Amino acid sequence: MPTGKVKWYDAEKGFGFLSQESGPDVYVRAEALPEGTTALKPGTKVEFGIAQGRRGDQALQVRILDAPASVSRNRAEAKRKSPDAMVTIVEDVIRLLDSTSEAYRHGRHPDKAAGKQTAKVLRALADELDS
Repeated sequence: MPTGKVKWYDAEKGFGFLSQESGPDVYVRAEALPEGTTALKPGTKVEFGIAQGRRGDQALQVRILDAPASVSRNRAEAKRKSPDAMVTIVEDVIRLLDSTSEAYRHGRHPDKAAGKQTAKVLRALADELDS
């Protein structure tokens, strides 16, 4: 089986590309990832099968061999927002969710654009909390 590294992967869109150690880049879809894996970090070493797709080579049955080293804890903490900044952000998210719940209280879904924006803000907040 060929090996390579994750060139990039967009978890939201469910696809990305793997660079082979010898050969052209290979398209990878979410369905080819290991059970329970929803995203791949750039630089992760992987092993995979290849099938010919309509638009070129496509990865099958991706297996993660070695994840890239994480950023050190001290460096990650240095990039974190201050608690004062986080208070404002969290309060803004609460107001945003209150307006979303208001639509549901009136028996309707929020409009698609507002829903996408809320999801984007929640993902960013989750990433900040997870760092």
